[in-house]
Amino acid sequence: MEFAELIKTPRVDNVVLHRPFMPTVEGTLCLTGHHLILSSRQDSTEELWLLHSNIDSIEKRFMGSLGTIIVKCKDLRIIQLDIPGMEECLNIASSIEALSTLDSVSLMYPFFYRPMFEVIEDGWNTFLPEHAFKQIETLTDEWRLSSVNKDFTVCPSYPPLVAVPKFIDDDTLRKVATFRHAGRFPVLSYYHKKNGMVMMRAGQPLTGTNGRRCKEDEKLINATLRAGKRGYIIDTRTINVAQQAKARGGGFEQEAHYPQWRRIHKAIERFGILQESLIKLVEACNDQSHNMDRWLSKLEASNWLTHVKEILTTACLAAQCIDREGASVLVHGTEGTDSTLQVTALAQIILDPGCRTIRGFQSLVEREWLQAGHQFQQRCAQSAFSNSKPRWEAPVFLLFLDCVWQILRQFPCSFQFNEHFLVLLFEHAYASQFGTFLGNNANERVKLKLPQKTVSLWSWVNRPQVEERFLNPLFEANSLVIWPSVAPQSLLLWEGVFLRWNRSSKCLDEAYEEMVHIIEYNKELQSKVNALRRQLAQLETEDGLLQTP
Repeated sequence: MEFAELIKTPRVDNVVLHRPFMPTVEGTLCLTGHHLILSSRQDSTEELWLLHSNIDSIEKRFMGSLGTIIVKCKDLRIIQLDIPGMEECLNIASSIEALSTLDSVSLMYPFFYRPMFEVIEDGWNTFLPEHAFKQIETLTDEWRLSSVNKDFTVCPSYPPLVAVPKFIDDDTLRKVATFRHAGRFPVLSYYHKKNGMVMMRAGQPLTGTNGRRCKEDEKLINATLRAGKRGYIIDTRTINVAQQAKARGGGFEQEAHYPQWRRIHKAIERFGILQESLIKLVEACNDQSHNMDRWLSKLEASNWLTHVKEILTTACLAAQCIDREGASVLVHGTEGTDSTLQVTALAQIILDPGCRTIRGFQSLVEREWLQAGHQFQQRCAQSAFSNSKPRWEAPVFLLFLDCVWQILRQFPCSFQFNEHFLVLLFEHAYASQFGTFLGNNANERVKLKLPQKTVSLWSWVNRPQVEERFLNPLFEANSLVIWPSVAPQSLLLWEGVFLRWNRSSKCLDEAYEEMVHIIEYNKELQSKVNALRRQLAQLETEDGLLQTP
């Protein structure tokens, strides 16, 4: 298919652009296969380059011969294009709708993007499973990397290499895979070097109504326990939902077959409810009524912060079992690709200071989201404005980033990266020139040949001049476990995402930057004061004075 077939009118002059925080611009609107571009002849005016894949929906309005297109983006931006001529406006709108809803992944911009920068470090090879496992090998010899899934036949959504208990052979893994949802047998997610406890993740066991049993599964899970130790199974569903899953062939671990494990149910909502929550939240944030009571009522009705609290609470529970109870943990829900990954990734943020560095966080996203099989292509197909009925879309990854932001806000000196880095990941998960978030799992990325045909986001982020934009000036390495508060008063709306296109948020961003400048200035001032004190003390000693300044 040629992109030209979808572009009815490639260019229109005298188009007026309205966008947040920027002056109105009149210029020429051009449509290409991947971008909507508006350029002006005014030298001081910044051009608009908008990826079609970033467009969630459009609305058309007409007044006489003047047409207006409201473009609502997946990054929650709303822009307005005033286009002279009804026919031109209809043609532009029709073309945008066609170009922003292409089904073929191979037609997306990352396959056509050619970087203007030199790729010094190939991000596709920076965070491979074998690299992460080398760190574990320095701490313990109880685990091994298995290539049982090298051709993706055992589990289509797992990577080719997975970490499993050393004395569990590949034949046992194949049998366990038939007992777990979509073949997602238990694999190592995290090793806690403080006490040797581990966190694993998996899909639900397929016990069904007959209470099916798998001794190989029991053997694998028990192989992670130390002598005399118990473990915890954290199921991210309510007990009722887990019981109902039996009728569809799913289920949960029976106490009689897993006597050394205690099962805990912590309810985290699934994708349909989460998508509805995001839509309500964004609607509340764009409410123009300026009525505080109404706004707060809408915000509460969205239940967004309730979901944040549920996820953080469950992650804290997993971390507490490992660090304070000295017990290993297995986490799963139904598929093991959504709420499971939210919990395992956040628990590592709490437990492991390495995950709070900018590189460590990239590694975490690779391990616990991309390689672990989170379905980015499906979950991020729509954002909050789409007119289509949601199918598989859900802000699962955005909720995870929101939870990280909540912890970062409570521990502002414990993270090497800043809020802008989290916002960047949100934006690129929904629309990007890089191939990192394309596809639903490692299997699909191999078939699409993404490492050969696209550029990794990490190749760009890890360039020194780019990385410095995302560094937190308040960072001081903290080797301790950090325990975030989940009290309602401790959880705030993430204004940097949900209100950043509103005027009030702009003021808050400016205030934050001013605060950082003040803190940096105070640090510098304090350093000078301390130096003066040392000089004064030295002078007094030399003069034989015994007073302390």
